[in-house]
Amino acid sequence: MTQTRAAGAVDGHGFSYRPFIWLAVATFSMGIDGYVLAGLLPQIAGDLSVTAAAAGQLMSVFAFTAALAGPVLGTLTSRWERRTTIALALAVFVLGNLIVGIATNYPIALGGRVIAALGGCLLNAAVTGYVIALTPPEHHGKALSFVLGGWMTATALGVPIGLVIGQSSWRFPMIMVAVVGTIALVGILLRLPRLHLPGGTLVDRLRPLKQPRLLAGLLVTTGILCSSYTCFTYATLILGPHFHAHWAIILIMFGYGVSSMAGNAITGRLVDRFSAIRVLTVVLIGLLLNSILGMVALMFAPAVVAAVWGLVWFFSAGVGNGGGAVPQQARLATMAPESATIVIALNGSAISLGSALGSALGGVALTAGASPDGLLGVAGVILAITVTLHLLVTRASRRAAAA
Repeated sequence: MTQTRAAGAVDGHGFSYRPFIWLAVATFSMGIDGYVLAGLLPQIAGDLSVTAAAAGQLMSVFAFTAALAGPVLGTLTSRWERRTTIALALAVFVLGNLIVGIATNYPIALGGRVIAALGGCLLNAAVTGYVIALTPPEHHGKALSFVLGGWMTATALGVPIGLVIGQSSWRFPMIMVAVVGTIALVGILLRLPRLHLPGGTLVDRLRPLKQPRLLAGLLVTTGILCSSYTCFTYATLILGPHFHAHWAIILIMFGYGVSSMAGNAITGRLVDRFSAIRVLTVVLIGLLLNSILGMVALMFAPAVVAAVWGLVWFFSAGVGNGGGAVPQQARLATMAPESATIVIALNGSAISLGSALGSALGGVALTAGASPDGLLGVAGVILAITVTLHLLVTRASRRAAAA
């Protein structure tokens, strides 16, 4: 393997975030894209003359495309220099968002989402592999937390700003995503060190899936994201009846973003101090209990109590969903250390698949007549299955370590 170390990535005095700043800006643009549409479903549906459930599928088609194309594109570009790959992927992502921003009808918007997804899935895999390759194992948690923090920061800052300007037109946030992505692209081309990693075939990339324990671990990722997007995609429908003002929803989305940032920052440090499995177990059980209590409160509590508890549920979900990413990636990397980069790329596909399934499942439930509050129950069932699967994977991992 030939590789160029970034000056200042790790020095004798500790860890430096300097090489990863522009990568964090890139994930910031992806974070705005990934979350802002959920707060604008009514406007999108009205403008494109579709139902709110159909508008939600703009998030599903992005995620399904990313899940399927991620391993293939990652393989086709595996021998490319990493900075070039990241820059190209980001450029395609920006183009896709521009198309969505100027789309005159629903099919064109869907096409733009597909193009954005092709760039986004390759960008996610390339960025994660770059960070892992450029940092020693004892700093993986902090490095990944910093880069993923761009995504989390987007939910706290970018999404509320996008929702504010989106009140005039839902298209403006898509243009904002393209502008931020372009700024990141310039920074990456000018400041990011070059990096060469070994190439591989699609068979090599899919080989870890032959291990039942690792495949089950990836399905845990899918379960977490599926439960999250089942509710988050339709958060305005769940919380809207309790908070009618547009500014209230914007503030709530801001609170969710801050909660996600807090969860990401906390678990990023805990993983470097404690077992990733232990941290992930606490996060998953907390998400499950939060979903059950939230559903009961929203469906049966008096109006004022339901509104307050709705906020508690939503912000707690932000902490859990933001905090689950780093320990899950760290756990997967330790399950197959010789294929860590490939496993993380597959985890990106598992994330996209879970996001797509969650958005689609929520839309199907609403179309079938379920109330928005009932989506918390759907998420709770998914989380119960996910917790069970996580415990089975943990048990299998311990047996493998003992053997």
